[in-house]
Order: sequence, then structure tokens, then C-alpha cells
Amino acid sequence: MPKVTEEHKENRKQEIIDACEKIYKERGFTAVNIKEISTATSFTRPAIYSYFETKDEILLALLNREYTKWLTSLEEAEQQIKPNNREDTASLIAHTLDEREILLRIQNMNLFEMEINCRVERLAEFKVLYRIAVERLTRIAQEFNPHSTEEEINHFCMNFNSFLFGVYPFVYHTEKQLEAMKLAKVPHSETTIYEMAYECLLKLLP
Repeated sequence: MPKVTEEHKENRKQEIIDACEKIYKERGFTAVNIKEISTATSFTRPAIYSYFETKDEILLALLNREYTKWLTSLEEAEQQIKPNNREDTASLIAHTLDEREILLRIQNMNLFEMEINCRVERLAEFKVLYRIAVERLTRIAQEFNPHSTEEEINHFCMNFNSFLFGVYPFVYHTEKQLEAMKLAKVPHSETTIYEMAYECLLKLLP
């Protein structure tokens, strides 16, 4: 029997994650399950279990992939920071979220429940990425204001991450949600993640 390479394993794993992403985008969290992913891929259900123990671990792998992309954008933003230029710094960081709807959706809407159903070592993989994001935000804050204190930087990182864990429902709406708000006479104005993040960062940067 030919030896299965690490590259082949990784490609197969990404195929599972790709199918999970498609189902999640189109039909949401409850529609994601091993049976649906098996139908959408070349995998049998037992084969999927050889990579992931639960659907939540597949979603967490999707979140990790999205987080890795965001970290790359943060690294690129970090290289362009100019000291004491608040508007440009806020804009650079805000733009890193332009294509991260899936990251925000999972993190805001589903992560707490997913954590319950994931092995701790899988959850730790996500926490490592979270730690790296904090480290990059810390360096950006230091580049922006070299005189900022450790307390000010910690305050910035904590509050911006709190914003990231709660902003999704204010930016992305389904047609049903918009109709319900209209019926309930809830004031609503369209905005983007960039606009929300930019305004938040203007206030939070140390």
C-alpha cells in the first residue's frame, strides 16, 4: 500500500474544511454535521472521524484557518504603521477585517458552544492563534505610540478583542432579521465592519 504523505493528509483535511465552510455560509451552524459534509465531499463518515471527532472541531479548524489569514493581514498592517497617526493606524487595522466575515460570525455566534464539544488540545490550537493576534496588536499599539504604558496597551487589546467578539450582529443581517426590525420599528442604518472597527479603533488606540 503506498505511503500517505503529510501533504496528502493536509489536502484531505482542507477538503473537509472547505465543505464545512460552504454549508456554514449557506445554511448556518445547525446545518453543519458529519453526514452533510460526507455528502459534499469524497469522504465516508468514518473517514471524516479519522481527522475530526466532532462537527465542532471542523468548525474550529475553519475558524483557525480564518484567523491565520487575519494574522497575515495584521502583520502586513504592522509594517505600515506610522507613529502618532491615529486615523491611518485605525484604518490599517480596520481593513484587516474586510474579508473576515466567517471569522467574526463563528467567533461571535458559535464559539462558546463549539468549545464545549472540542478536545482541549484542539481548542488550545485556537488559543495560540488568539495569543499571536494579541501580540501583533500589542506591537501595532507600540509602533503607533512608543510612549504608551503597558496598562494602556493591555486596555486597548482587551477592549478591541471584546469588540471583535460582539460586532457581527450589528454589521451582518439576514433578510428575515431586517424584516423583523422593520416590523418592530427598530431604527437601523447600514454599516460595514470597516466603518465599525475604524470608529472603535479611533477611540481605543492608546
